[in-house]
Amino acid sequence: MMTHMRMTKTQVYLPDDELRELHRLARQRKRAVAELVREAVRRVWLRPVGTGPVGLWDGPFGGSSADHDAAFDEL
Repeated sequence: MMTHMRMTKTQVYLPDDELRELHRLARQRKRAVAELVREAVRRVWLRPVGTGPVGLWDGPFGGSSADHDAAFDEL
């Protein structure tokens, strides 16, 4: 979890069964419900931050995965 981050309180309305399940998962994972909600928002709706050795590309792509070996054709 990120610490030292300014946060603003908000409300989310969930059906009773989903809220019960969310509380169950939070207890099982020893995490706060709010933390699980923030994580879900980041994963699903916000652009993930690249953390590994592979860079994210947001430019145009001129090929497809089917022709990735073409780079070695002229060797």
